[in-house]
Amino acid sequence: LFFINVCSLRFCTSYQTLTWISDSFFTSLLSGRIPSTKDLDGNIFIDRDPTLFKDILNYLRTRDIQFSTSDYKALKHEAEYYGLTPLVRRLMLCDELAQESCGGLLFHAIIAPQSCSFVCLCHPSTANEAVTARSSVAGVDNDLSSNYSKSEFNINNARKLGHLHAENRQNIPISMSDLRIGNIQMKFYPMRVTIVKGHGNWVAVSYPNYVVLHRLKDSLGWMVSWTSPCTEQVIERVALNAKHPFHDRFCRMVAVSYQTIVKLWVVYDNIKDTKEIGTFNLSVQINSLFFTGLHLVALSHSGKFGVWHANTRNWQVQEAINITSHDVSGSVLLLGCDNGCIYLIDMQKFPLRMKDNDLLKTELFRDPGGDKITSLSVFLTPKTNQFAGICSCWMEVAYGTNSGVVRIIVQHPETMGQGLQLLQTFMVHCGPVTKVMISEKHLVSVCSEYNHVRSWSVTRFRGMINTQPGSMPLASFKIFNVEDTYTSAQYHSANDFGPFGEKDDLQVFIQKVIPESDQLFVRLSSSGKRLCVIKSADGSIISSFTVHECESSTRIGSRPRRYIFTGHSNGTVQIWDLSTAFELLGKNEECDLAGLTNQELVKLVGHYDITNSRTPTPAPTPL
Repeated sequence: LFFINVCSLRFCTSYQTLTWISDSFFTSLLSGRIPSTKDLDGNIFIDRDPTLFKDILNYLRTRDIQFSTSDYKALKHEAEYYGLTPLVRRLMLCDELAQESCGGLLFHAIIAPQSCSFVCLCHPSTANEAVTARSSVAGVDNDLSSNYSKSEFNINNARKLGHLHAENRQNIPISMSDLRIGNIQMKFYPMRVTIVKGHGNWVAVSYPNYVVLHRLKDSLGWMVSWTSPCTEQVIERVALNAKHPFHDRFCRMVAVSYQTIVKLWVVYDNIKDTKEIGTFNLSVQINSLFFTGLHLVALSHSGKFGVWHANTRNWQVQEAINITSHDVSGSVLLLGCDNGCIYLIDMQKFPLRMKDNDLLKTELFRDPGGDKITSLSVFLTPKTNQFAGICSCWMEVAYGTNSGVVRIIVQHPETMGQGLQLLQTFMVHCGPVTKVMISEKHLVSVCSEYNHVRSWSVTRFRGMINTQPGSMPLASFKIFNVEDTYTSAQYHSANDFGPFGEKDDLQVFIQKVIPESDQLFVRLSSSGKRLCVIKSADGSIISSFTVHECESSTRIGSRPRRYIFTGHSNGTVQIWDLSTAFELLGKNEECDLAGLTNQELVKLVGHYDITNSRTPTPAPTPL
């Protein structure tokens, strides 16, 4: 007989009971292959949970599983520690039973990765290193790529590729120069999806050095329409315009930027007619790239911005005061600057003065405190006349400042000719306001303190914001996430947490807790309540995501539907039906959880070293 002391709880058993499973913790302990510790009475001491050890010992005695605790995952963890392979295999079936197959109810579709020369995926200066790092898995990757035709690709292949990269990333050597999330991901996941952008029924999927354009067809689903040539540098930003540019329903426009360079293509249904419009240089780092109508705009925080005008087809670079925020609604482009001013550019008009070729910008408002404008949101009410110019707009603008102040300024018919008037001020943040959103029903602001969110309900009378009783506070919560010490601009662009959605509808935040995560938490922007959880259907890491509403089909009764597009480390794009999640919320079929639970947070960040400092070595806290 053997007496075992498990954290002061004494157990008595036999040698045969402990050793009938070969190569376990107990066989190694009793054979002397691992050192043992004994208590004062000479009993073998094991520093583990005695409650779980009861279930372990009961299994060794009866070869049957009887749960004295409801947490089978904790029992599985103990069985793995003791090396009880038969028990671990049984408990793994519980994991398979609890895990949703093929992504679950909200999973809508998967887009297979597009094969491309691996050398094209890497920056020329790092291509040799990346190829060397990938040589250990090249044979398997080539085999998978040859089988990834449109007709043969499925979830099992994607799962295989996702686990392949997860298993081999630990074997790739990393130098100190590679300790940036972009370089690490380049070596670990050379086929990762870096950015996903949607417009209409078209989606542009960006890989490190090229872009693939996909189109949604009613009966065929998502089809590859065009693949761009490889770029010299890693693509940082993507813009897409599928709303019939040049009044031609057979063409689209795709733009990419890296460092100071912008490339622009016009893509026709007949691929032979596709051509590159040009390569343009802003001469400074590009921080934003987007279309306003038919015009392409590239912004830099340094104050420079470039405009490619669709009518003249000219690239024009202008300078302004340092740009700290911007927002677009229709043809209206608002710029927030570090001098506390908000400027308006009407992109529907020719944006340059003919006499001096200067930009036609209008100063809308100057912050009373002169604070830097760190976030902007413009809402043109449904009564706005889009064809009569900005003078007839019912315009509402919410902005946040560097000192944590949120203000609402409005232009309504009774204030016509007086410019925008200050309506409300909120001083509820202690840090700079990084995001703000004003919609038909809500006002939402986010500050830099752990992405702290405050929301208010907006009271309206005949379409205008009513100050009696005024905006009422709704919720206060955090969109907590853990970021790498060094993150690239591309990472922030591809993993922006929102809010997403049209301003006359419900909006959501997408919470990605850790950089290398396979799940996303979708939360309502107004209340912070959890709408759903998106978990990768193939187990691969989610490298980018966006929310996009696809146009309805030509069938009678069809309506536009909202989807979440997630790009993954294995090159796939998975599509999730967000409209169904909203429908379930209306039927109260989803549990009403307040965002992320403590248990989920601890589990997600369990393998990370957490620090509150941005420097590699945390600074000591002053006494």
